[in-house]
Amino acid sequence: MTTSYPSTSVEAREEVGRSVCVLSYKSLEIDEIIKSVGDDGAGATALFIGTTRNSYQGKVVTRLEYQAYSKLAIKTMRDIIQTAHQSVTRSTHHPAPTAVPSIISCAVHHRLGTVPVGEPSIVIAVSSPHRKEAFVACEQILEEVKQKVQIWKREYYEGEKEEEAEWKANS
Repeated sequence: MTTSYPSTSVEAREEVGRSVCVLSYKSLEIDEIIKSVGDDGAGATALFIGTTRNSYQGKVVTRLEYQAYSKLAIKTMRDIIQTAHQSVTRSTHHPAPTAVPSIISCAVHHRLGTVPVGEPSIVIAVSSPHRKEAFVACEQILEEVKQKVQIWKREYYEGEKEEEAEWKANS
C-alpha cells in the first residue's frame, strides 16, 4: 500500500534555544528524544508518549494516519514551547535566583503518515531542575499541541472500508 501525502504535509524541524520541535514520517526514537533534553542541572525529566491504541468507541482501530500543514504547525509548536518557557514558574518550595530557569529544555516530536497500533505518534520530553515544573510544562505543552497545532488524524477501523475513514482534528 503506497500512500501519497499532500505537499504541505512534510517533515520539519525547528530549534528554540535548547528546545526542539519535530514533525517526522519516521518512527519516533524515544531514547534519543529523552537524551536530547538531558542536562546535568536537571533534577527531573518528564515524559509523555502518546501511542495509537487498538480501540475507539467500541471499534477496533487498525492504524492512524496523520497529516499536517507543516509550515504553520512547526511555528505553532515553537510558540507553544516558548510560552511554556515563559509561563512555567518555579515552585514556591524551590525559589531560586532568576538566573536558574524553571525549564531547561523541551522536545516535541509528532509523527506524520501512518502510525500502527502500539507505536508512538507524539513524544514530549521536558527537563527541569525540579519535578513539579517538568510535569506542569509537559502537560501544558501536550494540551496546547492537541488544541492548536495544525495536525489532523484519520482513524482506520477493522471491517470498515478505507475510503470511509474520516479526517478529524487532532484533539
